[in-house]
Amino acid sequence: MTQKRTVDRPRIDAHEKVLGRALYAADQPIPGLLHAMTVPATIVTGRIEAIDLTAAMNVQGVVRVFTHEDFSQIKTTPASRGAYGQPGKGYQPMTGPVVRHRGEPVVLVVAETLEAAIEGAEAVKVRYADEAFSAAMEDDRAGREPEPESELSTGDAEAAFASANHRIDVEYLHPQQHHNPIELISTTAAFEDGELRIYEGTQAAAAFAGGLAGMMGLDPTQLRGVSPYTGGGFGQKNGIQEQSVLVASAAALLNRPVKLVMPRNQLFHTASYRPRSRHRVRLGADEQGRLLAGLYETVQQNSRYDGFGCEHGANPPRMYGYGSWLGSDRVVRVDTQTPGHQRAPHEHPSSFATECAMDELAEAVGMDPVELRLANDTQNDPITGKPFSSRHLADCLRRGAKLVDWSRRMREPRALVAENGDLIGLGVACGSYKGSMTPAVTRLRLFASGRCEIATSGHEMGQGIRNVIAAELTDVLGIDPENLEIRIGDTGHAPQHLTAGSWGTGSAAPAARSAAMKLREELGLLTGSALSEEPVHVQLARTRRPLLEVTVDTIPLGKDGQAIEQLRRGIPSTTGPEYPEFMAFSWIAHFAEVRVETSTGRVRVRRVVSVVDCGRVMNRRTAQSQVQGGVVWGIGAALREAGETDPRFGGVLNNDLAEYVLPVNADIGAIDVDFIDQPDFKLNISGVKGLGEVAMVGASAAVVNAVYNATGRRVRHLPIRIEDLL
Repeated sequence: MTQKRTVDRPRIDAHEKVLGRALYAADQPIPGLLHAMTVPATIVTGRIEAIDLTAAMNVQGVVRVFTHEDFSQIKTTPASRGAYGQPGKGYQPMTGPVVRHRGEPVVLVVAETLEAAIEGAEAVKVRYADEAFSAAMEDDRAGREPEPESELSTGDAEAAFASANHRIDVEYLHPQQHHNPIELISTTAAFEDGELRIYEGTQAAAAFAGGLAGMMGLDPTQLRGVSPYTGGGFGQKNGIQEQSVLVASAAALLNRPVKLVMPRNQLFHTASYRPRSRHRVRLGADEQGRLLAGLYETVQQNSRYDGFGCEHGANPPRMYGYGSWLGSDRVVRVDTQTPGHQRAPHEHPSSFATECAMDELAEAVGMDPVELRLANDTQNDPITGKPFSSRHLADCLRRGAKLVDWSRRMREPRALVAENGDLIGLGVACGSYKGSMTPAVTRLRLFASGRCEIATSGHEMGQGIRNVIAAELTDVLGIDPENLEIRIGDTGHAPQHLTAGSWGTGSAAPAARSAAMKLREELGLLTGSALSEEPVHVQLARTRRPLLEVTVDTIPLGKDGQAIEQLRRGIPSTTGPEYPEFMAFSWIAHFAEVRVETSTGRVRVRRVVSVVDCGRVMNRRTAQSQVQGGVVWGIGAALREAGETDPRFGGVLNNDLAEYVLPVNADIGAIDVDFIDQPDFKLNISGVKGLGEVAMVGASAAVVNAVYNATGRRVRHLPIRIEDLL
């Protein structure tokens, strides 16, 4: 069966969301609900010496005030150490008197109303014995790891660099950044139908539920993770949050449902974030601009007590045909909460550094930046030698250059001037993101009445995964989406994989299509002939059966049946980008046009053109929205966004949406998106690759390169501030 291309389709859940019927975790109407609020630590490191709860207990409506003495039985298990079950965020506050980072919960107040919980939390008095700390990786007390976290190499890069005709050696600094999805992190715990249900906006309901069960000493079957909708995740909701087990334990101890919605100012100190990082890039090329060597060294901030992998060097060597490569990633430990995945977690910072370095190399060689990238295009991975499953990056560059009218770009900075005197600059940058997949268990039911139900693995974070599932079922079975019920993000309906890493569509689409094809096959056996053009439920009704049900296990390339068993146990099992016979990535080219006021240094991004190779485009409307959102993030990262840590007290100074500066509508000009739309059937039967994360990769670098073209100023840190251009 040939896949149909969906040009444009409304979101299947749009009507429900607009009417407020799509209930998120904190919206669940639960009788007898208690409200909770935490008391954050006001020191960075040290110990709690005493807690005075008298005033808090006297607040009308306060039911119970919990301290570390109430939660000392909470365990840290392998499943609790991040959604991956690997080194990650494993530290759990409030299990002892030790404080390991500023803002961690030290007291939990539970009350009949939210107002009483807040008042009670404000009335708690805590006395500490504080200790010296390091707030940033440049501090003297920061712990520099002696061995690299990761290394990649091919050929003799040092020798090739030394003998290259053209060389650049530059360093770029990327700041600390915070996610700030609109839906705040919340946890609601309630006993329902003999099980403890945890409603939390999460990207990993199964790993989340399994981890909490282990921390609380419960059998995993006693706990159910429910996340029907997630209001933005971007990696921050990958695993167990600092308050999750506290709320669940409080509900168990009180035998009443408890809800906590974490205030945004506290999330800057308790939730994961994008860590600060430094990038040294050395590139060597011959007279024709062919890349002879790439050397890339990074240093990334990490917490003192947990681990977040440093993988900045994984993607850059895959971008172009490097003759040789040498890369290493190191971490520096400081006293903060553990950083984590944030949209294109390492790919965004590394693309900022390497794509800006490519711009500098183009200048050194005397080549156009687009031509330099085209001259170094490749169809094979320089590290493994394997071919790419598909790569249309050159087409992205050519199409984007035409759409933005790249021919008007002047090689000399400050040469293109608008009628009002603004300096005009054009910049280009490229990006890639791994093509990964996960296993899935899917149950599909077709009723003779016309109703259809599907339960499968995946989480809806606004990216449109329900649309993907509906599109595949409609394509294969011709069902009416109005009669379709999609059950995802709930361990009570199907085993749930972690939805992250841009593998959501690449996993859900093949799962839905496989189930639909199996149901079509089973229906054909029942009818005894090939299916007609009549609605499938009408053909089912003729067999005098009320429903037809199929269950399909989808195992991605490079995995076996063990992946399904891991999925059922809540252990994520991903594959890619390296497969037995090829490497798989999505590719993108961004072109930015900026205007810079000469008197004020203010930068306006007038237009961005982004062309993407993400395999088959499932829905142009949601795909375009994904890319536009990624570009907005890239503009914000280039010109606005940075977490400012107070060196005296260790906290984030701008821990709210008033001072953590993000781009607003007036900051965003035109964002034109186009797609190559070539299915990649080597990767899966749906021909899809990831889109959500690659959308951001390279966007900031395109803006930074455009600012250089406009002003002649090379700014090697983010964000670019007005004082950098005056």
